[in-house]
Amino acid sequence: MFKQLIGLFFPKVCFGCESVLVHQENILCTSCLHDLPLTNLHENDSNLIKNIFYGSVVLRHATALFYYPKKGVVRKLIHYLKYKNHPEISDYLGKWLGSELQEATSFAGIDVVIPVPLHKKRLQQRGYNQVEGFGKELAISLNARYVDTVLLRNKNTSTQTVKDRLTRWKNVRTIFEVNDINTLSGKHILLVDDVITTGATIKACAKELHKIPNVKLSLAVMAYTAQ
Repeated sequence: MFKQLIGLFFPKVCFGCESVLVHQENILCTSCLHDLPLTNLHENDSNLIKNIFYGSVVLRHATALFYYPKKGVVRKLIHYLKYKNHPEISDYLGKWLGSELQEATSFAGIDVVIPVPLHKKRLQQRGYNQVEGFGKELAISLNARYVDTVLLRNKNTSTQTVKDRLTRWKNVRTIFEVNDINTLSGKHILLVDDVITTGATIKACAKELHKIPNVKLSLAVMAYTAQ
């Protein structure tokens, strides 16, 4: 009864178009769901994302749930997630991609899911790591462990949004470190993040993770900005 009253006076709205959600709709309305630019890269293990890292990072597999156009529902979702205090979007996207990766044989051997970390100051400001829920839901779907204590961010940097490719790389290339290179020796790690643009952050994280002996590395993100 109480929930019904709350819903009456404070109805849930779609993060894409701000229309009131109806029964059984969550986060997005049916109309916005149909407009989402799904990549389906994990269905054929396409090298589209891996091409970004060719010659610098060895990835076993890589996928993104969505493409990330300049305008539209996906951009609004990520904005609400990162800047409007809606971590539930992270869980939602993790469950979605996780259900698909359960059917993808290329992701069957994942042992550990690791999020791209936030610096402690940024974490304190935001109150949560925007990829935590995403990573935890993927770990559940893949029967893997979620570990956020091995890859650490040792320097707080300014936002990457308006920086060019070279500046992004210079900005992040030395800001991550692996806490213990032996903890995950021989494991297949799934690194997770929100959005790939130039790939600078992923390259910096991968450089550190590849210091772990005999490690295998794959990648899953919420969205990918096609170049």
